[in-house]
Amino acid sequence: MDTLSHLREAVKLSPENTHLLLLLANSCLDSWNLDEARSSFEQVLKQIPRNSDALTGLAEIQFRMGKFTEALVHLESLNESTALNPRGMVLYSKILLKRSEFESAKTYYAMALNADASLADHSFEQELTGGDANIPAKYPVEPEKVSVSANSSSTDIDELLMDIEKAHGPRRFTFAEVGGMESVKEEIKMKILYPLQNAELFKAYGKKTGGGVLLYGPPGCGKTLISRAIAGEINADFISVGIHQILDMYLGNSEKQLHELFELARGNRPSVLFIDEVDAIAADRNHMKNSAGRTLINQLLSEMDGVDADNDGLLITAATNAPWHIDPAFRRPGRFDRILFIPPPDVGARAAIYGILFRDKPLENVDIEKLAQKSDGFSGADLSAVVDIASEAVITRAMKQGKVLPITMSDCLTALKKVKPSTKAWFETAKNYALFSNQGGFYDDVLTYLGIKK
Repeated sequence: MDTLSHLREAVKLSPENTHLLLLLANSCLDSWNLDEARSSFEQVLKQIPRNSDALTGLAEIQFRMGKFTEALVHLESLNESTALNPRGMVLYSKILLKRSEFESAKTYYAMALNADASLADHSFEQELTGGDANIPAKYPVEPEKVSVSANSSSTDIDELLMDIEKAHGPRRFTFAEVGGMESVKEEIKMKILYPLQNAELFKAYGKKTGGGVLLYGPPGCGKTLISRAIAGEINADFISVGIHQILDMYLGNSEKQLHELFELARGNRPSVLFIDEVDAIAADRNHMKNSAGRTLINQLLSEMDGVDADNDGLLITAATNAPWHIDPAFRRPGRFDRILFIPPPDVGARAAIYGILFRDKPLENVDIEKLAQKSDGFSGADLSAVVDIASEAVITRAMKQGKVLPITMSDCLTALKKVKPSTKAWFETAKNYALFSNQGGFYDDVLTYLGIKK
């Protein structure tokens, strides 16, 4: 009986064993038995919904089937919420190479080798470098700051990414790279950027710099990008925190890790500490039955208040798709005292985003304004999907003809039909809260966007 058969028998005897399921799934993947591999990875996800290995495996299946956009969506979603494992970084690098993003592809591949040198793929390296250069076995990061083994945890890899950014200088996003949202940008400048850029002037009036900003709205509309752009505008360190870096199964560890992240941000002021999916650690305590969740929420409130430390020069930004789940205590002045609704881009913003996405791509008679008008309700992520699908269609033709071909308006309109606006489901839920649970006018911006008068 071969190894694959043994694993199948073992899984039959122990169907709840996720370790065995992953071994079976990866063995099926190695033998190109993609349907069985997908089924096994999905079984893992039923037991552990955000399992990094299973999600990476599903992305690899999509990649092998030539569905590069779907694979990229899986990996980017994973990177936002859980962090890519080294194998995922290699796969991400291969997709970036197919998108002709050579430098980013090299960076991710080098980071993967830093974490696990056994993932080296020499044929891919030749394709990546064109035979003109070698990918270093170790990315040149200060060695005393990085200690990563082949069995690195997600947090270790996040630390590696952070150290790489410190050693080489992170790519600075600014508002110029965020299409549209001019009113949101101006509000952020008045409430956040100007006080940080003129700290001495504000200090003369007893005003501290920093504070808390909560960004809410439908997924894929730029909440994370806006936060990164804030850091770029004021030339501050940007520290992105995923929920996986905070939550821990052992009592007291979550609070400890949250405190350490705030200490890291305080030690690098001026800095922007960004917490994604903040509703997971700032949920309404009235809906909680266990004391552990309440303790973590109290810890976050304490950190934001600066009870035992000075938060001057620290800007705390957080994003959520579900503001209705957040404890009201976070909304008072001194915590998230600035609450900004990030809506889907309007027609002008969509045109600006298309302009950024099509930048440096070969085009022929593409009417960006017309595309923007036909993309009503689309999020920034939806627009990116349109461009990706149009690009893939042209790449398929270009490979057959052996030359670079331009993207046409027909390609874009065909791609547009394949993408549905992802924001509608969010607004169906948000509308109910805005109409029937809008204490203090918290959701007035949602009502304004929907054109509803109450």
